[in-house]
Amino acid sequence: MPSGARHPLLEIAHGVIAAQAHGQEADRQVVQGRGSPPQACFVSLRSGTRLRGCIGTLVPSQPSLEQEVAANALAAATRDPRFPPLGLDELPRIRVSIDVLSPLEPTGSERDLDPIIFGVVVRQGGRCGVLLPRIEGIRTVSQQISICRDKAGIAAGAAVTLERFTVIRLEE
Repeated sequence: MPSGARHPLLEIAHGVIAAQAHGQEADRQVVQGRGSPPQACFVSLRSGTRLRGCIGTLVPSQPSLEQEVAANALAAATRDPRFPPLGLDELPRIRVSIDVLSPLEPTGSERDLDPIIFGVVVRQGGRCGVLLPRIEGIRTVSQQISICRDKAGIAAGAAVTLERFTVIRLEE
């Protein structure tokens, strides 16, 4: 890619977010004619150093990776329950990162995890907490699992199942 050029998936995310902020529906046009195989991903938005939105899927929900990125970028900008919808005035400050997930892999032990290499899914019944790998400040597996438990509302001592995944991270 030429210096200064964005990865095509980052372009898709920015295009969908900008169209939404301008009151347009461009998600179908942005990804038209593209068709990588389906793959799960997370799209994270940052304003400066603070998180501004993050939505993703653990299994693909769209027919292509490009469409998955578009859907998750739009959701991160408008439907993350922790934040109000992204405003037009925020667009110039938004940085996007995309984590393309490997298929989930069950693991029977915390020894099979590493917060730098693997993201983790912690489940109990219908509850599920997810944390991507390489999150700033997360250095231990116990921190990673504790955060997932908190996100899902799972008690500290409750029995859980663990799954891990790797990511390919695209970021600005």
